[in-house]
Amino acid sequence: MGASVKPKQLIFAFPGDLSTPTGGYAYDRRIIEGLRDLGWQIELLSLGYDFPYPSQETIAKARQLLLNLRLDIPVVMDGLALGVLPEIVAELATRHPIIALIHHPLALETGLSIEQADILKASEALSLRHVKQVIVNSPTTAQHVAKFLGVQEQSIQVVFPGTDRPVLINPPEISPLSPSEGLHLLSVGSVIHRKGFDVLIAALQPLADLPWTLSIAGDISRDDVALKKLQEDIHYFGFKDRVHVLGVVTAEHMELLYGQADIFVLASRFEGYGMAYAEALARGLPVIGTNAGAISETVPAGAGLLVPPDDIKSLTAALRKVMQDRNYRFELSQGARKVAAQQSTWEDSAKRFSEIIYSFAFSDEN
Repeated sequence: MGASVKPKQLIFAFPGDLSTPTGGYAYDRRIIEGLRDLGWQIELLSLGYDFPYPSQETIAKARQLLLNLRLDIPVVMDGLALGVLPEIVAELATRHPIIALIHHPLALETGLSIEQADILKASEALSLRHVKQVIVNSPTTAQHVAKFLGVQEQSIQVVFPGTDRPVLINPPEISPLSPSEGLHLLSVGSVIHRKGFDVLIAALQPLADLPWTLSIAGDISRDDVALKKLQEDIHYFGFKDRVHVLGVVTAEHMELLYGQADIFVLASRFEGYGMAYAEALARGLPVIGTNAGAISETVPAGAGLLVPPDDIKSLTAALRKVMQDRNYRFELSQGARKVAAQQSTWEDSAKRFSEIIYSFAFSDEN
């Protein structure tokens, strides 16, 4: 196929709206931006909404879009759509080099029934049988794709998410914990079951005697059950004036929140990488999180304090230690800065992504 492909042309297929404020879509946007800066001509192709449970109408639309593309141009396809379109992917693979972009296996999303998880696993594994190149966001995701979905390890490449490396104050300003000056906690993520906000609010209840506030920034439209639970917990524990659910905020507002924060905390039940944790580290914030999925890769020892997912008591203890020990907060902040200095930039990530696509799409096998 490769002989007829024009250099640096590709199609980027994704579900829904590329501007959706989640880590996966942010990864897609920044990679696309970086590839364009490197000279790639990219056709964006939205495959419709309601993934990963597309209607028959959505599937028919996606099939029409994908099977009427100009032949041989490489197609990068986001796993949220690719994983539930195995028949279309099989046919598409006879027309185009396909690069699957997997943020995490669909069946590892939390809150699924056993039946839902089994169906998603079988569907995604079938789709990936027809794909010769897979890009993932972390070594943990690479392991899951290989062991959980049966993809050959040599077909998997890791492209870490990047960060923007903001200018940091040196040395960091570490706020004291006193009755007059409470600590500002920040949590960033969509309000969905997987992000564990129910665990976080419960873990804060024993710390009600300490002076703190919590800001939660992220999409509140994706999981009505999780949002209702969060709102009920805030009311039940009397945190109305202490926990502020902000919804989606602008980039400028987000930077303001990072600047005001003393501690970053997120009780995720699973992450394929954990971009929110990486962004907090890039800003020199002490991080409290869980060791689920790839988080322990993203937040190494010395930069944060990680506890098992769904462990409310351990999260409370971690919060108490970081909140009450100013010197420890300083150590974690310094550790975060060391990690930040080694993080990939988005330019680095796009360059790596570009190299993989170019090498694969123009190989003799394609």
